[in-house]
Amino acid sequence: MFVDLIPFQIRCVYLPCYTLPPRCVYYSWVFWFRQQRTPGNKLISYEEGIKKISAFASVESFWSLWTHLAPPSALQPTTDYLLFHDGVRRPIWEDPVNISGGKWIIRLKKGVADRIWEDLVLAVLGDQFDECHQTQSDSEENGEVATNWEDGSDPGAEFPEICGCTISVRQSEDIVSLWNRLDGDVKVRERIRDTIRKVLHLPPSTIMEYKSNNDSMQDKSSFRNSAIDRTPMS
Repeated sequence: MFVDLIPFQIRCVYLPCYTLPPRCVYYSWVFWFRQQRTPGNKLISYEEGIKKISAFASVESFWSLWTHLAPPSALQPTTDYLLFHDGVRRPIWEDPVNISGGKWIIRLKKGVADRIWEDLVLAVLGDQFDECHQTQSDSEENGEVATNWEDGSDPGAEFPEICGCTISVRQSEDIVSLWNRLDGDVKVRERIRDTIRKVLHLPPSTIMEYKSNNDSMQDKSSFRNSAIDRTPMS
């Protein structure tokens, strides 16, 4: 697949702006696009299918890009959008910033992905997950050296806990996922889960799943064999 085949189109929609800080975003972000098959229907690897769309570092440049992107409902099955901050060199499990993390997964019935994806992207860019990071007390409770989280020994410590988010369009469902940097901190994962529920206005019946990137590397799958979270919504 070549870059000129990325599904751009002009569309006019109302998107709430209140979740974005004025004028700038705190990190530079990159939109990526992935297609599992080439136009000739040849199956290609995950890495081969990833193409960079554009980077942005301001609210204005985000909206300029966003309004030209086709919504998920207009994409062909086995197509993904990926949004990651620019500390992530490639939106893959093995990236140095991603490798120790994982992802929360929500499977969507057809017809609701456009709204959920918009809300998730705006929440990520609008720093709605700002409080979902490891604290010193978390480190101590996990039995880690208390200074690791802030002394530079963590190679990704200068980056936010949220690495990025994706939407995967499939034949019978759409799947959104939110990637975080530290899989091993249960409290951080729980904060992220609860924030997802809040910003996406998820009904109590929503099933959420979590999978570490290490497990994904082992079974070569983002979504198979994920752990179902059974914590009731408060």
